[in-house]
Amino acid sequence: MSFISRGRTLRGLVLAAGTALAGLASTALAADFYAGKQIIFLIGGDAGGGYDLYARALSRHMGRFIPGNPTFVPRNQPGAGSATAAAYLASVAPKDGTMIGAVFPGVIIGPLLEEKQQGLFDPTKFVYLGSADSGTRVCITFQNSKIKTFADAQKNKVIIGASAAGGSTRDYAYLHANAAGAQFSVVSGYKGTVDIFLAMERGEVDGMCGLDWSSLKSQRPTWVAEKKINILVQNSLDLEPELDKLGVPPIWNFIKSEEDKKAVEMVFSQQIFGRPYLAPPGASPAQVKILRDAFMATAKDPEFLADAEKSRLDVTASSGERVQAVVEKLYATSKETIRRAKDIISPPA
Repeated sequence: MSFISRGRTLRGLVLAAGTALAGLASTALAADFYAGKQIIFLIGGDAGGGYDLYARALSRHMGRFIPGNPTFVPRNQPGAGSATAAAYLASVAPKDGTMIGAVFPGVIIGPLLEEKQQGLFDPTKFVYLGSADSGTRVCITFQNSKIKTFADAQKNKVIIGASAAGGSTRDYAYLHANAAGAQFSVVSGYKGTVDIFLAMERGEVDGMCGLDWSSLKSQRPTWVAEKKINILVQNSLDLEPELDKLGVPPIWNFIKSEEDKKAVEMVFSQQIFGRPYLAPPGASPAQVKILRDAFMATAKDPEFLADAEKSRLDVTASSGERVQAVVEKLYATSKETIRRAKDIISPPA
């Protein structure tokens, strides 16, 4: 090796070492930053709902995996299918890693499909920390409803309770009506799933759609165990083994149009990040790494998993990097498919 080559090699090693040391120093500074601090965990749903239960479970454990052991403080900010919380994170929240959020996946896909959400925030600019669950959603009716199967719903009027626009219970109700012929009469405006459950018990509505299977099991375990509900259909890109064993058909059995299937696949893509957690745009890369690492460490932690099991919360974690990639792919969908997806989740003309 020549003197010049050895010199270049030496310079390369010095530069690499310098870069590594700079990265370590940056991470150390970010870690020191959290000592004695609080991290506000903004939850875009009502207290007692599925997203609230997951976020609070994470809040009880995630600080153990962040150097400096910051205290997590859950704070509910429901509204507009969690778009209120997302807009706050995008425009008002501090970008120094002291505030993160839990939002509905419908908010992330919302600006693609809902004109009134466009301009509030850009979902591709958020920094995704991970997702606690990649779930399947279901349509259900209560035990006293005459609608026992999805075939019944295609032949008879069904009163479906739903949240405001942008929430999965509203979007998925219209999806089943527009793409699969369900005769759903949608009553929207309920604050969240807890209120819809109560409406089902009172007989105000027959049931609901777009409910996470994991949320149903955690919020109303006796309904499943004692067969107080009829599970009409399962909604996911792949079959859910537990629901398949129960004989619950997939929505794909009832959609005829190939164009509609592509649009429904796009809507269902949000379920890959069924419980998404995110930091505001512009958050420090060093602190983002700490938060992402802490999330994945928490998701594998036996103590957290025991806590989740006690609360009947399914945990199938996805990394922040994977969620970020899925969101970017969604926003590269063809205009034709996006246009049809918009129509599918909208009230019939």
